Amino acid sequence: MGKGGFKELKVWQKGKDLAVYIYQITNTGDFSKDYGLRDQIRRAAVSIASNIAEGDERETDKEAIRYFYFAKGSSAEVLTQAIIAYEIGYLKQETFKEVEQRCIEISGMLSKLISARSK
Repeated sequence: MGKGGFKELKVWQKGKDLAVYIYQITNTGDFSKDYGLRDQIRRAAVSIASNIAEGDERETDKEAIRYFYFAKGSSAEVLTQAIIAYEIGYLKQETFKEVEQRCIEISGMLSKLISARSK
């Protein structure tokens, strides 16, 4: 694609929205005071959309796919950290479920994108 076309990708939009959501939910309560976990989940969330954008701007599908896998890994990281945050009481169940659903959706979309670019 190139030339900022990544902004048209639904998976990029969902990744960016997830990052914004993660910032919002880590801004309050005990989560906001746990700088380690808070910063880690924020970095992982930002990394999803960033890697999708970077991959989409790459010259070859092979290069692009590498970054899409990084994004998939970051999505798994966000989910793992959200599970921990939920289990230690930083996230309410409904908030956790929202993060979980979004991560699973993004990961599935990335799998489809990887498979489309692999052909």
